[in-house]
This record gives sequence, C-alpha cells and structure tokens, in this order.
Amino acid sequence: MPRRLAPADPAAVAAALHGWRAGERDSTQLRLLVKHYLALLQERAPGASVEVRVPPYAAVQVVEGVRHTRGTPPAVVELAADVWVELATGSLTWADAEQAGRVHASGERADLTPYLPLEASR
Repeated sequence: MPRRLAPADPAAVAAALHGWRAGERDSTQLRLLVKHYLALLQERAPGASVEVRVPPYAAVQVVEGVRHTRGTPPAVVELAADVWVELATGSLTWADAEQAGRVHASGERADLTPYLPLEASR
C-alpha cells in the first residue's frame, strides 16, 4: 500500500475524530481522516473493481472482481469528504446516504455496505 494511504497513528485519529464530533472540522484533520479510512477500506476490501473517490483528498481502487481495463470500466463511488467520514465511522448508513443523494455510485459493485463502518475494524 502506498505510504500516503497508510492508516494514521491511532492517537492522531482519535484527536481528529474528537474535533470532528465537536464540530471543529478543519481541512488538515479532514484530510487525515479521509486518508486513514480509505487505507482501512483498502485493507478490508482488497481488489481493484471499485474506484472510491473523495476529492480533493484521495482515491483508491478496492473490492475484488473485474479489474478496470479498457472496455471494462470500474464501478465508481464519488462522495464528499464529510460524507466519507460519516460513512466510515457509522454515523451515516450507505442506504441513507444514497437516499439523500449524498453518494454518487455507478456500477453493480459500487455498494460498499458490506465494508462499512470502518471504525470498528481497528
């Protein structure tokens, strides 16, 4: 796994989550949480058939299945950074996010429900 997508130090994650839950949402903490939870997703769902994009912070390819090649587009999930953190921590469910239009997903493998929330995986 590229170093930039390695899980963060548990103390740093705890501090960032504390600030997040208290409503103190700065971009440095948000970047740390996004990359940390994408790294955990990559560990939990290795593969390359779904591309998860959290602009402007990072994107990963995860979930076993058909690998993205010419003529075989990957399933794509794109969402805002705050939505990703809410999904990863379990404060928002995939179904609620989809129903509210907060997740943009295409492709049959784009449902990440089996892998979420990620916070309990540490």
